[in-house]
Amino acid sequence: MQCATLADAAQRARAELVAERQQPSGELRLSAPVGFARHAAPALGAWLARFPQLRLGLLLDDATIDLIQARVDVALRFGHLPDSTWVARKLASTPNWLCAAPRWVAAQPQPLQHPEQLSSAHWLALHRSGDALRTLQWRHRDTQALYSLQLLPHLHSNHQMAVQELCEAGLGVALLSAIDVADRVRDGHLVRLLPDWEMGLLDIWAVTPQRDAQPAKVRQAIAELQAYFAQLNGTLR
Repeated sequence: MQCATLADAAQRARAELVAERQQPSGELRLSAPVGFARHAAPALGAWLARFPQLRLGLLLDDATIDLIQARVDVALRFGHLPDSTWVARKLASTPNWLCAAPRWVAAQPQPLQHPEQLSSAHWLALHRSGDALRTLQWRHRDTQALYSLQLLPHLHSNHQMAVQELCEAGLGVALLSAIDVADRVRDGHLVRLLPDWEMGLLDIWAVTPQRDAQPAKVRQAIAELQAYFAQLNGTLR
């Protein structure tokens, strides 16, 4: 009798494991920068509504958090990834855009044509720790000419959205991600400066723990995020 009970329990456990791999359930713990807050509902809302047994734990922080300690299932990361035992899947890329408010542009004595004209501008930047000195690099789209500029931000913040808001207020120039500001540029709240001079791409990654088989909630969440970013204004696949 005891053997039969153990066998039944093992069979139920296997059935639950198979179900977990096929149907998303339980809590999905997703870590992302604070700026992802406005994307969470359009990216994952419909998917969550289809599976009422699925719960979302959204951990928003512009600082890097300990993914193991926070029990994260999927982490959204932007830019260069350090070496890690975690598995990274590229979701999309977004161009870096140099932006300023229309009032800032209107106040300039001459139209901007070259990055060297920005050497004395008030710069706004994301900064978390260490030396705030930064080096920006441009490549001209047609001539492939290169230009670099070392600068010390006039205003800096550890919060990316704060940098964007300071920029929209006309307080200076900022390097922002197209994914964050494409709509603001389209609507006239910001101006993209020197569009013929490219400033590189920022890659968007989904990072997950190393596992032999990912549960359905992780696989499907990554698929939903990839589909969302693919259609978003300001991203490249």
